[in-house]
Amino acid sequence: MFSKEESKKIRQEFWTFFGKRHPRKWLLYNTTIKDVVLKFSFDNKKAIVSLDSCATDPAMRAYYFEKFENLKLLLKEEVSQDLIFDKAYTLESGKVISRVYLQKDQVSIHNKQSWPEVFNFFNIHMHALESFFLEYQDIIKS
Repeated sequence: MFSKEESKKIRQEFWTFFGKRHPRKWLLYNTTIKDVVLKFSFDNKKAIVSLDSCATDPAMRAYYFEKFENLKLLLKEEVSQDLIFDKAYTLESGKVISRVYLQKDQVSIHNKQSWPEVFNFFNIHMHALESFFLEYQDIIKS
């Protein structure tokens, strides 16, 4: 078990190493679409790359999720057949978002032996999600 301070230090170390290993500017929050973001998540059980609709208005969240679903076949073809579509994904904070994501299980941010596997997972799949988003952002916006 790690103290809160030790855990924070390990998390910072992971993201620093990831940035050094894959030095590029990721799109993430700079999608130009309010309430639509690309995200990396890594905790003690799983790693996730995702395309999220974070709108607080359920109608707007549903609107963007419908756009994602309309592009589902292309998303799966261009990113991964293993993509998961969740219209009501609940974050640890309790906030409900819509999420299209890939998840890698049985990895932990506290286990440095799993880091290379997660670095690779993040780099491959976020690159594919970004490329897809950039290609189809006009459809998602409209």
